[in-house]
Amino acid sequence: MEIDWQLIGVTFATVFIAEIGDKSQLAAIAIGGSSKHPKAVFFGSVAALILASAIGVLAGGSITVLFPPRILKGLAALGFFIMAGRLLWSNLSPVATTAIEE
Repeated sequence: MEIDWQLIGVTFATVFIAEIGDKSQLAAIAIGGSSKHPKAVFFGSVAALILASAIGVLAGGSITVLFPPRILKGLAALGFFIMAGRLLWSNLSPVATTAIEE
């Protein structure tokens, strides 16, 4: 089995950039700051990220049997578009601006 180092590098960079400053990192900071055992927090958060990534990779590999990758990418893009629209709508609605003004 040949190792695709370029794919490993791209995956690492993508996940690393995506994880910087997200809520799981903030949770690890909060738990690590209040714990007397920061190494345990580190290993727990690493194990959680590995498990979550493994589930994503296995699910992605299984789903590609049912749907072509192009359709999956389109569905993912549509999902992100919907989430972005909902976030924008909730922040631009009159209820949100009224709450900010008060």
